[in-house]
Amino acid sequence: MIRLFNTDNLEFMRSVPDGFYDLAICDVNYGIQQDGRNNHTRSSLAKSKDYRGNSKYDSESPPIEYFGEIRRASKNQIIWGANHFISKIPFDSSCWVVWDKDNGENDFADCELAWTSFHTAVRKFKWRWQGMLQEDMKNKQERIHPNEKPVALYKWLLKNYAKEGDKIFDSHFGSGSHGIACIDMGFSLDACELDKDYFDASVNRIQNHAKQLDAFRQQPEIKVIRNLDTHVE
Repeated sequence: MIRLFNTDNLEFMRSVPDGFYDLAICDVNYGIQQDGRNNHTRSSLAKSKDYRGNSKYDSESPPIEYFGEIRRASKNQIIWGANHFISKIPFDSSCWVVWDKDNGENDFADCELAWTSFHTAVRKFKWRWQGMLQEDMKNKQERIHPNEKPVALYKWLLKNYAKEGDKIFDSHFGSGSHGIACIDMGFSLDACELDKDYFDASVNRIQNHAKQLDAFRQQPEIKVIRNLDTHVE
């Protein structure tokens, strides 16, 4: 089941018991002001899409309380961008995930880093992701969010860090790439997105993807919840 909540993630997490989720995979705000208003001009290789969203988007990373709640509500965590706010987590990790974006000549970072709670070695995933240029151009992902990540990245994370039957959580759903990966790989997901426009766009993307599934596959149940009156169980 995929349950999508248009709500504040901290309020949501406070409503669930300790260790309710097996794994949280979250692409939080990095707090580096890369909201699409300024990052579309930075590439000399391929022009990035000009997103004109909320000017306050990515203005700051989550508060310290967020990291305490997500560690309480989930057994393991993968948190993107933690190199920008590691002092807020604040725990060492031997298992950072490196996404090599193979992004050519520009002043964006060559890689993005995710802190994890796992006690294994550093791992790298290479997938080109620069403007109109993507690793899989035959199945190009139509981007709807300034900080959207490829579905392939989430599939790789689920393959390497989740187990069959795990209950997955995402506090910052954004474009919905994580949801598509969970649908394709058979994982249950609860996800929060506060911004109504991004929430509506990601719901539409998820629902359209589900409609296109092979007729022989079981159709996923998708619930869209716009408040916390619905009991979380």
